[in-house]
Amino acid sequence: QVQLVESGGGLVQAGGSLILSCTASGRTFSRYVMGWFRQAPVKEREFVARTTWTGGSTYYADSVKGRFTISRDNAKNTVYLQMNSLKPEDTAVYYCAAGSFTTATTPKNYDYWGQGTQVTVSS
Repeated sequence: QVQLVESGGGLVQAGGSLILSCTASGRTFSRYVMGWFRQAPVKEREFVARTTWTGGSTYYADSVKGRFTISRDNAKNTVYLQMNSLKPEDTAVYYCAAGSFTTATTPKNYDYWGQGTQVTVSS
């Protein structure tokens, strides 16, 4: 069992930066693929980024590639999402998730979810 808690969301102007953190409970954090998803009002939850167990392999949605960076610190049971050059269309609730599939980009392939943190980007 893994419990995830996100933090770091907030209100930022377009072009600004935020870093989100997701801290996991449980001693097996390092065994999971960690992903970030987001969900805007009246839209489906969409994949943002993922990182494998060691952090050596990452993958991003085209919409955030070059602007967002996912990283993890297994010693701290924490995964991060550095978000730069934010745009109003990045506004959403951001969720971290843990799963077992190294190529997973859909919510159904992740087993554990955090409660989400709101990111609002003003124009």
